[in-house]
Amino acid sequence: MDDRRTGAEMGQMGGHAAGHSGGHAGWPGHPLRARVLGEVHARPFRLVGSPRVFLHYGFQTPPASAAADRAFLRDFCRRHGVDGPGPEQKVHQMTVSGGTLRWEQFSEFTTYTFDAAPVPGAPPFGATREDPFGAGFQPPGELLVATRLDLVTEAMVPPETGGPISHFEEVWVSTSLVVDGTALIATDFRVDRDGRTRILVVDKGLHPRQAGALVQRLLEIETYRTFSMLGLPEAQAQGPVIAAIERRTVEIASDIRQSSGLEQNRRLLDDLTRLTADLEAVAAASAYRFGASRAYDEIVGLRLATIGERPFEGYSTWGAFLARRTAPAMRTLQSIQDRQQDLSTKLGRAANLLRTRVDVELEQQNRDVLDSMNRRARLQLRLQQTVEGLSVAAVSYYVVGLVSYLAKLPAAFGVHVDATTVTALAVVPVLAGVWWTVRRIRKRHVGEDHG
Repeated sequence: MDDRRTGAEMGQMGGHAAGHSGGHAGWPGHPLRARVLGEVHARPFRLVGSPRVFLHYGFQTPPASAAADRAFLRDFCRRHGVDGPGPEQKVHQMTVSGGTLRWEQFSEFTTYTFDAAPVPGAPPFGATREDPFGAGFQPPGELLVATRLDLVTEAMVPPETGGPISHFEEVWVSTSLVVDGTALIATDFRVDRDGRTRILVVDKGLHPRQAGALVQRLLEIETYRTFSMLGLPEAQAQGPVIAAIERRTVEIASDIRQSSGLEQNRRLLDDLTRLTADLEAVAAASAYRFGASRAYDEIVGLRLATIGERPFEGYSTWGAFLARRTAPAMRTLQSIQDRQQDLSTKLGRAANLLRTRVDVELEQQNRDVLDSMNRRARLQLRLQQTVEGLSVAAVSYYVVGLVSYLAKLPAAFGVHVDATTVTALAVVPVLAGVWWTVRRIRKRHVGEDHG
Protein backbone atom coordinates (compact mmCIF):
# COMPACT_ATOMS: atom_id res chain seq x y z
CA MET A 1 0.00 0.00 0.00
CA ASP A 2 1.27 3.45 -0.92
CA ASP A 3 0.94 5.56 2.23
CA ARG A 4 1.06 9.01 0.60
CA ARG A 5 -0.78 12.25 1.25
CA THR A 6 -0.41 15.60 -0.43
CA GLY A 7 0.56 18.72 1.47
CA ALA A 8 -3.03 20.01 1.30
CA GLU A 9 -4.36 16.74 2.74
CA MET A 10 -1.85 16.85 5.58
CA GLY A 11 -2.81 20.45 6.27
CA GLN A 12 -6.49 19.52 6.38
CA MET A 13 -5.73 16.64 8.74
CA GLY A 14 -3.76 19.02 10.93
CA GLY A 15 -6.70 21.42 10.95
CA HIS A 16 -9.20 18.68 11.87
CA ALA A 17 -6.93 17.41 14.61
CA ALA A 18 -6.56 20.92 15.98
CA GLY A 19 -10.29 21.34 16.06
CA HIS A 20 -10.74 18.28 18.28
CA SER A 21 -7.67 18.55 20.50
CA GLY A 22 -7.84 21.96 22.09
CA GLY A 23 -10.95 23.78 20.96
CA HIS A 24 -9.03 26.17 18.65
CA ALA A 25 -10.88 25.37 15.42
CA GLY A 26 -12.12 28.96 15.25
CA TRP A 27 -8.69 30.51 15.69
CA PRO A 28 -7.25 32.30 12.63
CA GLY A 29 -4.73 30.08 10.88
CA HIS A 30 -1.57 31.18 9.12
CA PRO A 31 -2.09 31.09 5.33
CA LEU A 32 1.06 28.97 4.89
CA ARG A 33 0.36 26.53 7.75
CA ALA A 34 -0.95 23.72 5.56
CA ARG A 35 1.93 24.13 3.11
CA VAL A 36 4.55 24.16 5.87
CA LEU A 37 3.08 21.10 7.60
CA GLY A 38 2.65 19.26 4.32
CA GLU A 39 6.23 19.93 3.18
CA VAL A 40 7.46 17.22 5.58
CA HIS A 41 5.45 14.69 3.57
CA ALA A 42 5.96 16.27 0.15
CA ARG A 43 8.25 13.51 -1.18
CA PRO A 44 7.28 10.33 0.67
CA PHE A 45 9.04 6.98 0.31
CA ARG A 46 7.19 4.15 -1.37
CA LEU A 47 6.91 0.56 -0.33
CA VAL A 48 8.97 -1.41 -2.82
CA GLY A 49 9.36 -5.17 -3.12
CA SER A 50 12.07 -7.12 -4.91
CA PRO A 51 12.60 -7.53 -7.80
CA ARG A 52 11.91 -4.17 -9.43
CA VAL A 53 13.33 -2.14 -12.31
CA PHE A 54 13.55 1.67 -12.14
CA LEU A 55 14.14 4.03 -15.07
CA HIS A 56 15.04 7.51 -13.84
CA TYR A 57 15.52 10.65 -15.97
CA GLY A 58 16.42 14.17 -14.89
CA PHE A 59 15.96 17.20 -17.14
CA GLN A 60 17.25 20.71 -16.58
CA THR A 61 14.04 22.71 -16.76
CA PRO A 62 14.10 26.49 -17.33
CA PRO A 63 11.28 28.40 -15.60
CA ALA A 64 9.61 28.98 -18.96
CA SER A 65 9.44 25.21 -19.55
CA ALA A 66 8.07 24.25 -16.15
CA ALA A 67 4.50 25.36 -16.94
CA ALA A 68 4.59 23.61 -20.32
CA ASP A 69 5.80 20.41 -18.66
CA ARG A 70 3.00 20.55 -16.10
CA ALA A 71 0.46 21.02 -18.90
CA PHE A 72 1.93 18.05 -20.79
CA LEU A 73 1.74 15.87 -17.68
CA ARG A 74 -1.91 16.79 -17.06
CA ASP A 75 -2.74 15.91 -20.67
CA PHE A 76 -0.71 12.70 -20.36
CA CYS A 77 -2.67 11.75 -17.24
CA ARG A 78 -6.02 12.48 -18.91
CA ARG A 79 -5.08 10.23 -21.84
CA HIS A 80 -4.48 7.43 -19.34
CA GLY A 81 -7.68 8.11 -17.40
CA VAL A 82 -6.13 9.46 -14.19
CA ASP A 83 -6.01 12.86 -12.52
CA GLY A 84 -3.10 15.19 -13.19
CA PRO A 85 -1.08 17.25 -10.70
CA GLY A 86 -2.58 20.30 -9.01
CA PRO A 87 -1.28 23.82 -9.71
CA GLU A 88 0.95 23.86 -6.59
CA GLN A 89 1.80 20.16 -6.54
CA LYS A 90 5.48 19.29 -6.95
CA VAL A 91 5.17 15.49 -6.82
CA HIS A 92 2.69 13.33 -8.73
CA GLN A 93 2.39 9.62 -9.12
CA MET A 94 0.28 7.52 -11.47
CA THR A 95 -0.11 3.95 -12.67
CA VAL A 96 0.75 3.48 -16.33
CA SER A 97 2.22 0.78 -18.61
CA GLY A 98 1.94 -1.82 -15.89
CA GLY A 99 4.08 0.17 -13.48
CA THR A 100 4.31 3.44 -11.55
CA LEU A 101 5.38 6.78 -13.02
CA ARG A 102 6.55 9.37 -10.52
CA TRP A 103 7.00 13.04 -11.54
CA GLU A 104 8.91 15.49 -9.35
CA GLN A 105 9.56 19.16 -10.06
CA PHE A 106 12.47 20.95 -8.41
CA SER A 107 13.77 24.50 -8.62
CA GLU A 108 15.87 23.99 -11.75
CA PHE A 109 15.18 20.43 -12.88
CA THR A 110 12.40 17.88 -13.27
CA THR A 111 12.64 14.11 -12.81
CA TYR A 112 10.55 11.27 -14.21
CA THR A 113 10.91 7.85 -12.57
CA PHE A 114 9.16 4.75 -13.85
CA ASP A 115 9.30 1.41 -12.06
CA ALA A 116 7.81 -1.96 -12.89
CA ALA A 117 8.40 -5.64 -12.29
CA PRO A 118 11.12 -7.10 -14.51
CA VAL A 119 10.43 -9.54 -17.31
CA PRO A 120 10.21 -13.01 -15.73
CA GLY A 121 13.53 -14.81 -16.00
CA ALA A 122 15.42 -11.76 -17.26
CA PRO A 123 18.85 -11.19 -15.68
CA PRO A 124 19.79 -7.86 -14.07
CA PHE A 125 19.82 -5.07 -16.65
CA GLY A 126 18.12 -7.41 -19.10
CA ALA A 127 15.01 -6.80 -21.20
CA THR A 128 12.31 -4.59 -19.68
CA ARG A 129 8.61 -4.18 -20.16
CA GLU A 130 7.07 -1.33 -22.10
CA ASP A 131 7.71 2.05 -20.50
CA PRO A 132 5.97 5.46 -20.91
CA PHE A 133 9.03 7.16 -22.42
CA GLY A 134 8.11 6.38 -25.98
CA ALA A 135 7.24 8.55 -28.96
CA GLY A 136 4.45 10.36 -27.10
CA PHE A 137 6.68 11.49 -24.26
CA GLN A 138 7.63 15.18 -24.25
CA PRO A 139 10.86 15.93 -22.34
CA PRO A 140 10.58 19.11 -20.24
CA GLY A 141 14.12 20.25 -20.97
CA GLU A 142 17.62 19.05 -21.74
CA LEU A 143 18.42 15.56 -20.48
CA LEU A 144 21.20 15.38 -17.91
CA VAL A 145 20.46 12.33 -15.75
CA ALA A 146 19.57 8.92 -17.17
CA THR A 147 19.78 5.96 -14.80
CA ARG A 148 18.55 2.41 -14.60
CA LEU A 149 18.36 0.86 -11.14
CA ASP A 150 17.62 -2.85 -10.73
CA LEU A 151 16.49 -4.06 -7.32
CA VAL A 152 17.13 -7.81 -7.28
CA THR A 153 17.13 -10.71 -4.87
CA GLU A 154 20.30 -12.58 -3.90
CA ALA A 155 19.08 -15.56 -5.91
CA MET A 156 19.22 -13.47 -9.10
CA VAL A 157 23.00 -12.83 -8.72
CA PRO A 158 24.43 -16.16 -7.51
CA PRO A 159 28.20 -16.42 -6.97
CA GLU A 160 28.56 -19.08 -9.64
CA THR A 161 27.53 -16.51 -12.30
CA GLY A 162 30.01 -13.96 -11.01
CA GLY A 163 27.76 -12.27 -8.45
CA PRO A 164 26.72 -8.62 -8.62
CA ILE A 165 30.18 -7.39 -9.66
CA SER A 166 30.02 -9.30 -12.95
CA HIS A 167 27.49 -6.80 -14.32
CA PHE A 168 30.04 -3.96 -14.27
CA GLU A 169 33.57 -3.21 -15.39
CA GLU A 170 35.47 -4.33 -12.31
CA VAL A 171 38.15 -1.66 -12.64
CA TRP A 172 35.51 1.05 -12.20
CA VAL A 173 33.00 -0.61 -9.88
CA SER A 174 32.13 0.81 -6.46
CA THR A 175 30.31 -1.47 -4.03
CA SER A 176 29.03 -1.00 -0.50
CA LEU A 177 26.93 -2.75 2.10
CA VAL A 178 24.21 -0.41 3.34
CA VAL A 179 21.22 -0.25 5.71
CA ASP A 180 22.98 -2.33 8.39
CA GLY A 181 24.12 -4.89 5.85
CA THR A 182 20.63 -5.68 4.54
CA ALA A 183 21.48 -4.52 1.02
CA LEU A 184 24.41 -4.35 -1.34
CA ILE A 185 24.73 -1.52 -3.86
CA ALA A 186 27.02 -1.53 -6.88
CA THR A 187 27.68 0.77 -9.83
CA ASP A 188 30.54 1.83 -12.09
CA PHE A 189 29.10 5.33 -12.75
CA ARG A 190 29.62 4.70 -16.47
CA VAL A 191 27.13 5.14 -19.30
CA ASP A 192 25.96 1.93 -20.96
CA ARG A 193 24.95 1.42 -24.59
CA ASP A 194 21.46 2.75 -23.80
CA GLY A 195 22.91 6.03 -22.57
CA ARG A 196 22.15 5.33 -18.91
CA THR A 197 24.25 4.77 -15.80
CA ARG A 198 23.44 1.50 -14.04
CA ILE A 199 22.88 0.81 -10.37
CA LEU A 200 22.38 -2.66 -8.90
CA VAL A 201 20.78 -3.13 -5.49
CA VAL A 202 20.84 -6.64 -4.02
CA ASP A 203 18.16 -7.24 -1.40
CA LYS A 204 19.65 -9.08 1.58
CA GLY A 205 16.65 -8.72 3.86
CA LEU A 206 15.27 -5.23 3.24
CA HIS A 207 11.83 -4.30 4.50
CA PRO A 208 9.71 -2.86 1.65
CA ARG A 209 9.80 0.54 3.33
CA GLN A 210 13.59 0.34 3.67
CA ALA A 211 13.86 -0.71 0.05
CA GLY A 212 11.73 2.25 -1.09
CA ALA A 213 13.78 4.70 0.96
CA LEU A 214 17.08 3.22 -0.25
CA VAL A 215 16.06 3.33 -3.92
CA GLN A 216 14.90 6.95 -3.64
CA ARG A 217 18.12 8.00 -1.93
CA LEU A 218 20.32 6.24 -4.48
CA LEU A 219 18.47 7.92 -7.34
CA GLU A 220 18.83 11.25 -5.54
CA ILE A 221 22.58 10.65 -5.15
CA GLU A 222 22.90 10.00 -8.87
CA THR A 223 20.80 13.07 -9.70
CA TYR A 224 22.45 15.51 -7.32
CA ARG A 225 26.01 14.34 -7.99
CA THR A 226 25.41 14.92 -11.72
CA PHE A 227 23.91 18.38 -11.25
CA SER A 228 26.67 19.31 -8.80
CA MET A 229 29.21 18.90 -11.59
CA LEU A 230 27.57 21.59 -13.74
CA GLY A 231 29.63 24.17 -11.91
CA LEU A 232 32.95 22.67 -13.05
CA PRO A 233 32.70 23.64 -16.77
CA GLU A 234 31.66 27.14 -15.67
CA ALA A 235 34.69 27.36 -13.38
CA GLN A 236 36.99 26.07 -16.09
CA ALA A 237 35.63 28.63 -18.55
CA GLN A 238 36.12 31.44 -16.06
CA GLY A 239 39.68 30.47 -15.17
CA PRO A 240 41.29 32.21 -18.19
CA VAL A 241 39.07 35.27 -17.71
CA ILE A 242 40.10 35.58 -14.06
CA ALA A 243 43.76 35.05 -15.02
CA ALA A 244 43.57 37.85 -17.60
CA ILE A 245 42.04 40.23 -15.04
CA GLU A 246 44.74 39.27 -12.54
CA ARG A 247 47.50 40.03 -15.06
CA ARG A 248 45.97 43.37 -15.98
CA THR A 249 45.58 44.23 -12.29
CA VAL A 250 49.29 43.59 -11.73
CA GLU A 251 50.13 45.82 -14.72
CA ILE A 252 47.94 48.64 -13.44
CA ALA A 253 49.44 48.32 -9.95
CA SER A 254 52.89 48.71 -11.49
CA ASP A 255 51.73 51.73 -13.50
CA ILE A 256 50.27 53.32 -10.37
CA ARG A 257 53.73 53.34 -8.77
CA GLN A 258 55.11 55.38 -11.67
CA SER A 259 52.08 57.46 -12.62
CA SER A 260 51.97 61.22 -12.24
CA GLY A 261 49.59 63.84 -13.41
CA LEU A 262 45.86 64.03 -13.34
CA GLU A 263 45.19 62.70 -16.83
CA GLN A 264 47.36 59.61 -16.43
CA ASN A 265 45.78 58.74 -13.09
CA ARG A 266 42.34 59.27 -14.56
CA ARG A 267 43.10 56.84 -17.39
CA LEU A 268 44.32 54.25 -14.90
CA LEU A 269 41.20 54.76 -12.81
CA ASP A 270 39.04 54.22 -15.91
CA ASP A 271 40.93 50.98 -16.63
CA LEU A 272 40.37 49.81 -13.05
CA THR A 273 36.68 50.64 -13.28
CA ARG A 274 36.32 48.58 -16.46
CA LEU A 275 38.19 45.65 -14.90
CA THR A 276 35.98 45.82 -11.81
CA ALA A 277 32.86 45.81 -13.99
CA ASP A 278 34.14 42.80 -15.94
CA LEU A 279 34.93 40.95 -12.72
CA GLU A 280 31.52 41.70 -11.19
CA ALA A 281 29.78 40.53 -14.37
CA VAL A 282 31.70 37.24 -14.31
CA ALA A 283 31.06 36.73 -10.60
CA ALA A 284 27.35 37.49 -10.93
CA ALA A 285 27.01 35.08 -13.86
CA SER A 286 28.54 32.21 -11.89
CA ALA A 287 27.25 32.89 -8.37
CA TYR A 288 24.05 30.85 -8.75
CA ARG A 289 25.74 27.94 -10.53
CA PHE A 290 28.55 27.70 -7.97
CA GLY A 291 26.16 27.97 -5.05
CA ALA A 292 23.84 25.32 -6.50
CA SER A 293 26.76 22.95 -7.18
CA ARG A 294 27.97 23.17 -3.59
CA ALA A 295 24.44 22.67 -2.28
CA TYR A 296 23.92 19.59 -4.47
CA ASP A 297 27.28 18.18 -3.39
CA GLU A 298 26.31 18.66 0.24
CA ILE A 299 23.04 16.79 -0.36
CA VAL A 300 25.01 13.90 -1.89
CA GLY A 301 27.13 13.74 1.26
CA LEU A 302 24.05 13.72 3.46
CA ARG A 303 22.40 10.94 1.44
CA LEU A 304 25.56 8.83 1.58
CA ALA A 305 25.75 9.32 5.32
CA THR A 306 22.10 8.29 5.67
CA ILE A 307 22.42 4.94 3.88
CA GLY A 308 25.34 3.98 6.16
CA GLU A 309 27.94 2.55 3.78
CA ARG A 310 30.29 -0.26 4.79
CA PRO A 311 33.10 -1.59 2.56
CA PHE A 312 32.46 -4.79 0.62
CA GLU A 313 35.32 -7.21 -0.12
CA GLY A 314 37.89 -4.47 -0.58
CA TYR A 315 35.99 -2.53 -3.24
CA SER A 316 35.76 1.23 -3.09
CA THR A 317 32.61 2.56 -1.47
CA TRP A 318 30.38 5.04 -3.27
CA GLY A 319 31.39 7.78 -0.87
CA ALA A 320 35.12 7.16 -1.36
CA PHE A 321 34.78 7.04 -5.15
CA LEU A 322 32.71 10.23 -5.37
CA ALA A 323 34.98 12.04 -2.92
CA ARG A 324 37.96 11.40 -5.19
CA ARG A 325 36.05 12.66 -8.24
CA THR A 326 33.83 15.46 -6.98
CA ALA A 327 35.96 16.94 -4.19
CA PRO A 328 38.56 18.33 -6.67
CA ALA A 329 35.72 19.86 -8.69
CA MET A 330 34.27 21.53 -5.60
CA ARG A 331 37.74 22.81 -4.67
CA THR A 332 38.07 24.26 -8.16
CA LEU A 333 34.78 26.11 -7.71
CA GLN A 334 35.91 27.41 -4.33
CA SER A 335 39.27 28.45 -5.78
CA ILE A 336 37.61 30.47 -8.53
CA GLN A 337 35.34 32.21 -6.03
CA ASP A 338 38.28 32.91 -3.71
CA ARG A 339 40.20 34.44 -6.61
CA GLN A 340 37.17 36.54 -7.54
CA GLN A 341 36.88 37.87 -3.99
CA ASP A 342 40.63 38.49 -3.72
CA LEU A 343 40.62 40.32 -7.06
CA SER A 344 37.64 42.39 -6.02
CA THR A 345 39.48 43.45 -2.85
CA LYS A 346 42.67 44.32 -4.75
CA LEU A 347 40.80 46.29 -7.40
CA GLY A 348 38.92 48.16 -4.71
CA ARG A 349 42.12 49.14 -2.90
CA ALA A 350 43.81 50.24 -6.12
CA ALA A 351 40.75 52.26 -7.14
CA ASN A 352 40.65 53.96 -3.74
CA LEU A 353 44.35 54.84 -4.06
CA LEU A 354 43.85 56.31 -7.51
CA ARG A 355 40.73 58.20 -6.44
CA THR A 356 42.75 59.70 -3.57
CA ARG A 357 45.47 60.77 -5.99
CA VAL A 358 42.97 62.26 -8.39
CA ASP A 359 41.24 64.12 -5.54
CA VAL A 360 44.55 65.51 -4.27
CA GLU A 361 45.54 66.64 -7.75
CA LEU A 362 42.13 68.21 -8.29
CA GLU A 363 42.49 70.06 -5.01
CA GLN A 364 45.92 71.26 -6.11
CA GLN A 365 44.46 72.47 -9.40
CA ASN A 366 41.62 74.18 -7.55
CA ARG A 367 44.11 75.87 -5.23
CA ASP A 368 46.11 77.09 -8.21
CA VAL A 369 42.93 78.39 -9.82
CA LEU A 370 42.00 80.21 -6.61
CA ASP A 371 45.49 81.73 -6.35
CA SER A 372 45.20 82.92 -9.94
CA MET A 373 41.79 84.37 -9.19
CA ASN A 374 43.19 86.14 -6.14
CA ARG A 375 46.00 87.65 -8.22
CA ARG A 376 43.52 88.81 -10.81
CA ALA A 377 41.33 90.29 -8.08
CA ARG A 378 44.27 92.22 -6.64
CA LEU A 379 45.15 93.52 -10.07
CA GLN A 380 41.55 94.52 -10.62
CA LEU A 381 41.56 96.29 -7.25
CA ARG A 382 44.67 98.24 -8.14
CA LEU A 383 43.23 99.09 -11.52
CA GLN A 384 40.03 100.12 -9.83
CA GLN A 385 41.93 102.33 -7.39
CA THR A 386 43.80 103.91 -10.30
CA VAL A 387 40.56 104.45 -12.15
CA GLU A 388 39.03 105.92 -9.02
CA GLY A 389 41.94 108.43 -8.76
CA LEU A 390 41.41 109.40 -12.39
CA SER A 391 37.68 109.57 -11.90
CA VAL A 392 38.14 111.95 -8.92
CA ALA A 393 40.26 114.25 -11.10
CA ALA A 394 37.79 114.06 -13.98
CA VAL A 395 34.73 114.72 -11.83
CA SER A 396 36.50 117.51 -10.00
CA TYR A 397 37.46 119.06 -13.34
CA TYR A 398 33.84 119.12 -14.46
CA VAL A 399 32.63 120.46 -11.11
CA VAL A 400 35.25 123.23 -11.13
CA GLY A 401 34.14 124.07 -14.68
CA LEU A 402 30.56 124.45 -13.41
CA VAL A 403 31.80 126.71 -10.60
CA SER A 404 33.64 128.84 -13.20
CA TYR A 405 30.41 129.31 -15.17
CA LEU A 406 28.52 130.16 -12.03
CA ALA A 407 31.20 132.73 -11.05
CA LYS A 408 30.64 134.57 -14.35
CA LEU A 409 26.87 134.77 -13.82
CA PRO A 410 26.82 137.87 -11.48
CA ALA A 411 28.53 139.98 -14.22
CA ALA A 412 25.37 139.63 -16.27
CA PHE A 413 23.50 141.54 -13.56
CA GLY A 414 26.17 144.25 -13.22
CA VAL A 415 27.87 142.70 -10.18
CA HIS A 416 31.61 142.50 -10.54
CA VAL A 417 33.07 139.15 -9.31
CA ASP A 418 36.55 137.87 -10.18
CA ALA A 419 35.56 134.50 -11.78
CA THR A 420 39.16 133.33 -12.00
CA THR A 421 39.72 133.82 -8.27
CA VAL A 422 36.45 132.05 -7.37
CA THR A 423 37.33 129.15 -9.67
CA ALA A 424 40.81 128.87 -8.17
CA LEU A 425 39.48 128.93 -4.62
CA ALA A 426 36.92 126.19 -5.47
CA VAL A 427 39.46 123.67 -6.76
CA VAL A 428 40.62 122.36 -3.40
CA PRO A 429 37.18 122.06 -1.78
CA VAL A 430 35.79 120.37 -4.90
CA LEU A 431 38.64 117.88 -5.01
CA ALA A 432 38.16 117.10 -1.32
CA GLY A 433 34.41 116.74 -1.68
CA VAL A 434 34.60 114.48 -4.72
CA TRP A 435 37.30 112.34 -3.12
CA TRP A 436 35.28 111.99 0.09
CA THR A 437 32.13 111.13 -1.83
CA VAL A 438 33.86 108.41 -3.94
CA ARG A 439 35.52 106.92 -0.86
CA ARG A 440 32.21 106.81 0.98
CA ILE A 441 30.51 105.04 -1.93
CA ARG A 442 33.34 102.45 -2.17
CA LYS A 443 33.20 101.73 1.58
CA ARG A 444 29.46 101.18 1.40
CA HIS A 445 29.88 98.70 -1.50
CA VAL A 446 32.66 96.82 0.33
CA GLY A 447 30.42 96.53 3.37
CA GLU A 448 27.58 95.16 1.25
CA ASP A 449 29.97 92.57 -0.25
CA HIS A 450 31.11 91.37 3.18
CA GLY A 451 27.57 91.31 4.44
